[in-house]
Amino acid sequence: MFALPLSRWLQARGIHYAWIVAAVAFLTMLTAAATIGLPGAFLQPLAREFGWDIGQMSSALAVRFALFGLLGPFAAVLMARYGLRRIIGAAMLLIATGLALATRMHALWQFQLLWGVVLGIGSGLTALVLGATVANQWFERRRGLVMGLLTASTATGQLVFLPLAAWLIEHHGWRVAVLPTLAMCALVITLAAMLVRSRPEEIGLRPYGADAAAPPPAASTPPRRPRMGDPVTALVEALRNPMFWLLAGTFFVCGLSTNGLIQTHFISLCADYGLAPVPAASVLAMIGAFDFVGTIASGWLTDRYAARRLLFWYYGLRGLSLLWLPHSDFTLYGLSLFAMFYGLDWVATVPPTMRLANQSFERARVPMIFGWVFAAHQLGGAVAAYGGGLSRTVLASYSPALYTAGVACLCAAVSMLVVRPRRPDAVAGAAPAATRPAC
Repeated sequence: MFALPLSRWLQARGIHYAWIVAAVAFLTMLTAAATIGLPGAFLQPLAREFGWDIGQMSSALAVRFALFGLLGPFAAVLMARYGLRRIIGAAMLLIATGLALATRMHALWQFQLLWGVVLGIGSGLTALVLGATVANQWFERRRGLVMGLLTASTATGQLVFLPLAAWLIEHHGWRVAVLPTLAMCALVITLAAMLVRSRPEEIGLRPYGADAAAPPPAASTPPRRPRMGDPVTALVEALRNPMFWLLAGTFFVCGLSTNGLIQTHFISLCADYGLAPVPAASVLAMIGAFDFVGTIASGWLTDRYAARRLLFWYYGLRGLSLLWLPHSDFTLYGLSLFAMFYGLDWVATVPPTMRLANQSFERARVPMIFGWVFAAHQLGGAVAAYGGGLSRTVLASYSPALYTAGVACLCAAVSMLVVRPRRPDAVAGAAPAATRPAC
């Protein structure tokens, strides 16, 4: 509606329309991620009102994490077939419906259906694959920075809404706490309908950073529409490349040690040590703030330094912080120290992981393959969401889950020094070897 005149107005002022698309994608991923993070503040209130134990609720959250990831490769196909606007709108509508209906639930199966299945599907349609699609289709340069910004929105959305949600739960009840996210869904639907286009060619532009001397292309017929079986074909091809196993395995550990464990169970963990929900949620918001800085910085570093070495440090520092957390005594000083070191590493892993995927696979298949890598991330989150709740229910402690995640991170750090990408110079779209940092 407004995309073409706005792009011309911005172009006259030296601003590429790609940044507008990236901004809407930022808000979309922020809102979708908020719905993934909110249940962490709801576990205790729901347990008190309905009598459900944390282990029962964790099983539903594990389903949500799994769907959030497994839909990624197919979301890439849906975006290519139906366009970014329609998929963003459908995702936000599903999320809003799930949240609104959840305020009327009274049985565990309804919680599992709405917050496990409906929110899992809605958020899965706009997972990190949306960021990868926007970065690949709209940007030739600054991809690392753009992926850092969009990834930061995901982690920040999962965490920064929690203090507000915890305050609303404490003063007005958990049903009122879903209203800010519902308002964000409505805003994103409106912005996407007015401003988002799937490719720069639709408004006569070239991607940001493309050859400026070439004339802008006319709007053209899109290439062959991907089939729903394409993600499976891409997965079969990727399985032959050892780099896929490295990226998927380390991303499994990433999900295991972040949103599945800390995001889901941190408020309940702090309650075991006598910390009230609002201060605990504030620590999560502090983690989100540090993550916002760390992930954007990671995008900047990924454009300049070796991705594998960055990942070695990210996973290593995260693992050490998780091993230390049970010994922090949950004081203000201890939790602040944890929030700083852990927050800087929360999802700083995404830009260098995306870079390795771009260097190791055919560019046209990268969004689908990255979708499978992200599916491994969310499966790790599902294991931690369920395993953390099981540890708390059976062993009356989260410490075994924290130690397991910490050791897994250290193993992931070491593995990044073992496998190298296959023939990066042969990948279409890769930068010349003389100017690209070694992996």
